[in-house]
Amino acid sequence: MAAPRRAWLVFGFSTEEAAGEPGPGPGPRRLESGPEGIRRLWPAWSYLVVETGAGLELRSAGLRRRLRGWAEALPSETHLVLRGPAGARAWRRAAALRGELRGEPAWSRALPPEPRRPPPLPLLPGGGFATPRPPFFAPLPAGVRARRLALGHEHALALGDAGQVHAWGGGRHGQLGHGTLESELQPRLVEALAGVPMQAVAAGGWHSASVSEAGDLYVWGWNESGQLALPSKALAEERAQDGDAGAGDTTLTPRREQPAAEGTAFISIQAFPALLDLPQDLEVTEVSCGSRHTAVVTRGGELYTWGWGKYGQLGHGDNSSSDQPRRVEYLVAEGLQAEEVVCGPWTTYVHVLEP
Repeated sequence: MAAPRRAWLVFGFSTEEAAGEPGPGPGPRRLESGPEGIRRLWPAWSYLVVETGAGLELRSAGLRRRLRGWAEALPSETHLVLRGPAGARAWRRAAALRGELRGEPAWSRALPPEPRRPPPLPLLPGGGFATPRPPFFAPLPAGVRARRLALGHEHALALGDAGQVHAWGGGRHGQLGHGTLESELQPRLVEALAGVPMQAVAAGGWHSASVSEAGDLYVWGWNESGQLALPSKALAEERAQDGDAGAGDTTLTPRREQPAAEGTAFISIQAFPALLDLPQDLEVTEVSCGSRHTAVVTRGGELYTWGWGKYGQLGHGDNSSSDQPRRVEYLVAEGLQAEEVVCGPWTTYVHVLEP
């Protein structure tokens, strides 16, 4: 019996566009995997690091470089952090793109012998975590034991061994979930989620999400582009303007979302975690956040997205933004089952099982 076929698809902004070249369009585009396949990936805005059976590979517009001897990556637009068996190092992005990783790094840290299953980046063996920008390392307080950690632009989320969530960093958009817009210098328990064990956390630019062990989705933080799937005033105004512009023009494609009803309570900032109801009470298994969009995989293998969609990163075949969860119909039409989703700042990567 033949092994199942899997592939990575990408929607949205491309590395070619980041380099100032014409882009291939919003997608979907299939990532070239070669005979080894792609096991994991870590996207930045202008480049991507993938793990194949042959090791790590950096990809940018018209460029591929092997990153030999490294196991995981944490990329940003200023630096690339790599973790290997004996340590972690950071190089400037430009040096990494040139393949100049033999010289003096911008930062390095020796690591204790790896456990059988080292924690995934940004967590580091021995305690603490890496950041893709200076100072590159921060310790975790002794009382915080994290199995997963997610980094936003200004904040961090830690998922504990018992499913508890701690949040700290910048809080001016409510992204910490503590009910205020204050920042926190140290990890603080998200009390609104206490008693509800979580299995996953995700941090966007200025918003956050978590998935409970029961498959419920919680969202909080900034909703300016509808990234929380809560009513967005900015998007309602855009829809109203589009409706006015299209009056009497029968050539326009109808939008799927209707203007907000009169009296709708718009939400720009959600400072407490909100339980989000997906269509048909679907259970969620995976969540990822881009700069201003969100994507989830359901237990049935469907992909839902919402938020900012200017570059087609929502996967709906257009450049519209949405403050409502929408199923990516392309996967359904092609008989593809979503297994994993990873958002870049302006992109969405989805790992699919092919028929």
